[in-house]
This record gives sequence, structure tokens and C-alpha cells, in this order.
Amino acid sequence: MTSRPLIEVRDAAKHFGGVRALDGVSVEIAPGSVHGLVGENGAGKSTLAKVIGGVLTPDSGELLVDGEPVRFRSPREALAAGIATIAQEIALVPGRNVLENVFLGIESRRLGIVDRTALRKRFAALDERTGFSLDPDVRVGALRTAEQQKVEIVRAIARDARLILMDEPTAALTADESERLLGVVRALAADGTAVLLVSHHLDEVLAVCERVTVMRDGRVVRDGPAANETAQSLVTAMVGRAVDTTYPPKRPAAGDAAVVLEARALSRGRAVSDVSLQVRAGEIVGLAGLVGSGRSEVARLIAGADRADEGEVRLDGAPLPLRHPRDALRHGIAMVPESRKEEGLLMMRSIRENATLATLPRFSRGGVVERGRERRYVQGLFERLDVRAPGTGARVGSLSGGNQQKVLFAKWLAIEPRMLIADEPTRGIDVAAKREIHGLIAELAAGGMGVLLISSEIEEVLGLAHRVLVMRGGRVVEELAGEEATEERIMRAAFATAGEEAA
Repeated sequence: MTSRPLIEVRDAAKHFGGVRALDGVSVEIAPGSVHGLVGENGAGKSTLAKVIGGVLTPDSGELLVDGEPVRFRSPREALAAGIATIAQEIALVPGRNVLENVFLGIESRRLGIVDRTALRKRFAALDERTGFSLDPDVRVGALRTAEQQKVEIVRAIARDARLILMDEPTAALTADESERLLGVVRALAADGTAVLLVSHHLDEVLAVCERVTVMRDGRVVRDGPAANETAQSLVTAMVGRAVDTTYPPKRPAAGDAAVVLEARALSRGRAVSDVSLQVRAGEIVGLAGLVGSGRSEVARLIAGADRADEGEVRLDGAPLPLRHPRDALRHGIAMVPESRKEEGLLMMRSIRENATLATLPRFSRGGVVERGRERRYVQGLFERLDVRAPGTGARVGSLSGGNQQKVLFAKWLAIEPRMLIADEPTRGIDVAAKREIHGLIAELAAGGMGVLLISSEIEEVLGLAHRVLVMRGGRVVEELAGEEATEERIMRAAFATAGEEAA
């Protein structure tokens, strides 16, 4: 006889205006299991997770915990029932330290006063359990996204949750950190804690989950043992058709292609040290390395977001005075940033407004925007990039992650750049949208644009780049091309200790 489900969702429905996010969804999650939830952006995965986690209340249907109907009105009520959520958007207090964030609301107290000695003992045990090696005294706002993600995970574990909802938990982690997290997930399940893993990384889902639920258009279209699935079978179920998940063919840059971008001996504090690189017209150069290796910092120096202490950037052989991102844009260097929500898009504004934000003077006369001309231009970009939305006036925040990313690309393509820097261009988007972004990057390079690609997914770097530069400790430590560019070579160079030669 099978045990009673820990969580049961019965015929749940949820609408947002005229959009049907959940349409008669039924799911069961067993105690102490790892349950995968996959689907394209907009399929309803996050909405279902929010219903279970108390963020949203379903319009109809039932949610049961241990066989008893419940109706959560807040995440706090869900947490009281043993359900903790780790969302895609970091929900920490940036001005407080790691220790305070982990135990916020569940502090050890003695005579009404927070017992920090007891908290540190509890924290040390949690840190040993996860292997994250977090500094309890560092301010959370000073941490990188990947480190903040770890704090979220430790905080959920600290609450002794019976079910932890993890929405894209490895999106900001390196391959090594992701594998470590999956080990934590397995350990949680072995200790009796169920995990609902919402992820676009199908290999991770198949590696750690016992059961997988596939959603499409707000409905469950497949549910069964993970052992019966492959990455391709899940993709086919997700999109309703077979999808080519291979990378577009590489078109080598012409042998006499001019150097579009050159960085010479760039340095900034301890983050970047003596970095030199070149990107030719039609070439995609990958920048690989662990989080904290200096990849994004180099990109920000080239894009004018930060100022170098030493060194220079040249475009078409001429040195560039980079004091502000406007300087880079004016000379044809565009950057798709790592976080579209924090640095790339205005989520409450329309597709049209976002797409022309960097080029608004082109559509203005006498300080007044000519809306008709702007609308026609954006409609062309809209169709070229296959942005799926009701129209160019739709609010960007209402779009799926993949379509938001396409709008971000449209914003920077509007300046017709000579050089494109793409920092984590496919983070948090589904398989089909990822394939489209890959095709776009390859198309731009084939048209003569230089591309500097930064990605934590080594497979993505190898699949798109003509050459790969590996960074470690703020320096470029190895350059690989052709048959030399393998995952093993990249990882060996990225992980080698200081003073050790990367073979």
C-alpha cells in the first residue's frame, strides 16, 4: 500500500486577467521525495509552485497537506505547515548579514535576548551539512547572486521544512556548485524532506528526481517516474513537438577578418588583473570560469559600466575613452547584462518602450517621440525575434522569461552595434527559447558582428564560441580553440590552484 501524499493539488485553476495560468492541474508529491516540475516559460510551473507555497490562492480546486484541505493566504501560513519556498527572485534583507538572514524570525533567545552564540552553533552545523562555506558575518547585499542563492537554501533548511520548493535553484551557480546543491537535495530527501524542483536544466532533473511532472499551457501533460524519461522526451512533451536541441553550426570568421575589439592589460582592483583579449568581426569568443573569476567584471570594463585602473579598450584599432556606458554605446558596443530584471529592462513598461530606450532620440523630433514611427520599427524587431506577446504595448513584466530576454536583445540590437557582449544570455529561460537565442547569436556573428559570450554553462560556451578564454582569479589563464576546447580542459584551467599550471 502506497503512503499518503504529503501534498496534493486537485483540479487547481488560476487566471490573471484573460490569461489562464493553471487549467485543472492535479499533482501529488510524496513525503521524502524529489519531484521535478518542468515546462516552457509560461507553462504554469512557477504559478503552481506559488499556489503550493502560499504566494497565490487558486481560483478553484483544492490543496491538501497530509490529506487535509488547506487554503494558504500567505507564505507564512505555508511555512507554518512545513512548506518553504526558494524563489527565483532573491528575497533576503540586503542590509543584514548572512547569520541574521538565515535565522530571521526563528532566532535562538535567552531571557528575550537573541543568543548569538547559539545561532552561530546552529549556523555552523547547517554550513557543514551543505558544504557552502558561507561567512556568517558578511552583509548579504555585498554577496554575488550565486552566494545569495546559497543563503536562501540554508534559510529554508534551517526552518525544518517538510517540503522545500526550489524554483530554478541552480540558475546562478557554476557546474561544481550545482552538483553540490544536488547532493544537498539528495541528502534532504534521504532525511525525509520532500523537494519540488522547478528547473529548465533537464539533466539535473533526471539526475536527482524520482518523479517528473511536465506542464504545457497551464495543464499537466505528463506525469511519471523520471527513470522512464530522457531529456529529449521531456522537451517533446514540453513543447508538443520535437525540438532540435543541438547548437547552430559554427561559421568560422574570415581568415583576414579585422579585429573589432581589443582589450589591453585591463586591471581593476583585485577583480581584474592584466586581462588582454581580441574579438574579430564574425567571431564569437567565449569567456569561461567560475563565479567570481572576473568574467562579468571584464565585461563591465569593456562596456564602460566600470572604469579600469589600468589598460585600455580599442574598437577598430582606435582607443576608446570609457567613462560611462554611453561612451561604449556611442561607439557601437552593446551589452546584454547578466540580470535582465535588475539591469536590463523596465519590467513595468511596455515592450515598445523598452526596445527603444537606448535609441529614443532616433524616434524623436523636437523632444517629442513619434509614436507611429517607433511602433513600426519595434514591430519589425518584434517579428524578427519572434517575441510572443499580445502586442508591442504589452508590459514586459507580463512576458515569459524567454520573451523578456528577446526584448532585451531587441533593445541593444536597435543601436546596430559592432560588438555585442552577452553575459549569461540564456539564464532562466526554457529549452525552445534558449535554442532561439543561440540561433540569434550565431546569426549576428555570421553577419560580421563581434560577440563576447559569458556563460556558466560550459556546454553553451563550447557550442557557440570559436575560441574560449578561461579566467581564474581575475586573469585569463588559458586560451582554447578547436579540438583543444573541451569541458575537461576548461574545468581544469578554471579550478587549478594558484601557481599550478593548467595542463
